[in-house]
Amino acid sequence: MSFEDNRLVSVLYGEQNAHLQKIEKALNVQIVNRGNEIVISGNDAGHARQVLEALWSRLEQGQTITPHTVKSAIRFLEEQPQETNGNSLQSFSESETQIVTKKKKIRPRSPLQAAYIQAMKDNKLVFALGPAGTGKTYLAVAMAVSMLDDGIIERIILSRPAVEAGERIGFLPGEMKEKMDPYMRPLYDALHDTMAADKIQKKLASEEIEIAPLAFMRGRTLSNAFIILDEAQNTTNMQMLMFLTRMGENAHMVITGDASQTDLPDGSPSGLVTAADTLAGTEGIEFINFTTKDVVRDKLVAKIIEAYDAKNKKGS
Repeated sequence: MSFEDNRLVSVLYGEQNAHLQKIEKALNVQIVNRGNEIVISGNDAGHARQVLEALWSRLEQGQTITPHTVKSAIRFLEEQPQETNGNSLQSFSESETQIVTKKKKIRPRSPLQAAYIQAMKDNKLVFALGPAGTGKTYLAVAMAVSMLDDGIIERIILSRPAVEAGERIGFLPGEMKEKMDPYMRPLYDALHDTMAADKIQKKLASEEIEIAPLAFMRGRTLSNAFIILDEAQNTTNMQMLMFLTRMGENAHMVITGDASQTDLPDGSPSGLVTAADTLAGTEGIEFINFTTKDVVRDKLVAKIIEAYDAKNKKGS
């Protein structure tokens, strides 16, 4: 392989050829670089070439390449079926598969994340189910910020059941925002990653971004808004039905949760599980089911989740 733009070659290779070494290790190939030329050998040389071509395409589009980008390209290659043109990395390279905010561009790091992004663009109601670390909440917030930036919606509403700490929200100190802050931290983290801090404060003050405890959603009709219900496995059946029926004109909803991590008392049935069973196959509603292989945090996170799942299945 040869690359015409010498300015981008060093970015493609990585510091001290770190990116090439990552590809070598993952695909069991040998890569020798001579300036702007690369020679690949090994049984998976063709796959390594696809990865490098996809990364080069990113660079030509003005994107940066990091170790995470290389890992994502390899993940796409391993997990996504071959496209009709024989390139399993087509959706990884396509510029349309991304979320664009004023602060940054977010690209999917796995095939299912790409499907999740597309589902949020195409549907008004999306359920994202699966373990921690798969990007469910982060991508939902990023999509909400993108739509707010583009004027597609007028406000963002963030909601979450306040049951994790085993305390009633009314007993926590402070005003409503302060009461909810401990529960909303993951949503705030995603907001700060996709929007300037001063803008977040202004939009919170003007209620363009609203923190709405699930218990206080009853009776509302939510229009021209992007509504996110996080940790939805901790809703009861009645709460979930109440939330789903809040949808008004030009509303977009994303409901995230991990059905295996419910904190409801006394073994109460999860509203998320019931909704998934009841609404499966309903036109206009998309379900994205992540698994441990979709975890985009450190590989150790996926191993921890799998170990606990195996222990639970044994009943020990």
